[in-house]
Amino acid sequence: MLQKLLGTKVGMTQIFDQERNVIPVTVVNIADWYITQIKFQDKDGYSSLQIGMLRKRYTDQTFDLNFLQKKKKHFLHVREIQCQTSHDSDEYVLGQKLTLKDTDFVEGMKVDVSGVSKGLGFQGVMKRHGFKGGPASHGSKSHRAPGSSAGQRTQGEVQKGKKMPGHTGFVKVTVRGLKIVKIDGETGSVFIKGAIPGRKNTLLAIRTQG
Repeated sequence: MLQKLLGTKVGMTQIFDQERNVIPVTVVNIADWYITQIKFQDKDGYSSLQIGMLRKRYTDQTFDLNFLQKKKKHFLHVREIQCQTSHDSDEYVLGQKLTLKDTDFVEGMKVDVSGVSKGLGFQGVMKRHGFKGGPASHGSKSHRAPGSSAGQRTQGEVQKGKKMPGHTGFVKVTVRGLKIVKIDGETGSVFIKGAIPGRKNTLLAIRTQG
C-alpha cells in the first residue's frame, strides 16, 4: 500500500456532515495516474514507482503501453514515489492505473499536503510581510513605504534577512494535519478539510502522517 500519492487541485467547495454543519473542503483529483516504470531493490538499489498523469486528450482512449515510449507527449506530469518496503514494487504491474484502493487513505485520517503557492509577483512590504504602513493623512508622504532599512549601530549597512519588497509566492508550502472528510472512489476525488496552497490544477503531494 502506498503512503503517498499525487493529485491536482480542483478547487474549494463546502459539504455538510451528519449534524448539518458546513465544512469547507478542497477537492483533489487523483485520477488518470498510471505506473510508467517500476524500480526493484535487487536491480536498481531501491524500490519505487514512477507514475505519470495522462494528458486530457488521451484520457478517453484505452491506455496503451506504447504511451510509455513517448512520456512527454502522453503524460502531463511524471514523478517518482518510493515504496514503503523493498517488496512493495512486486505488487504492481507496468501500465497499471492507480486508484484510492492502492493507498492507505481513509476518511477521517490526517495527512500532510505539499504544493507550490500562488505566485503574486513583485510586492511591497505591506502585502509581503504585513507591515502596518504609515499615516494615511495629515500631510504624510510615506503611506506604504518600508521606512528606514539600516541603523547607526550597523553604520548604515543593511543586514541580511531584512524584510524588504520583493518576489512573493511561488514557493513550496507544506500544510500538516489536514483531515480527509470524504473519499469518492468513482471519480477519484479526495475532499480535504481546509485550504491547500496553490491555484487550480496545481500538482499536490498527499502523505500520511507518521
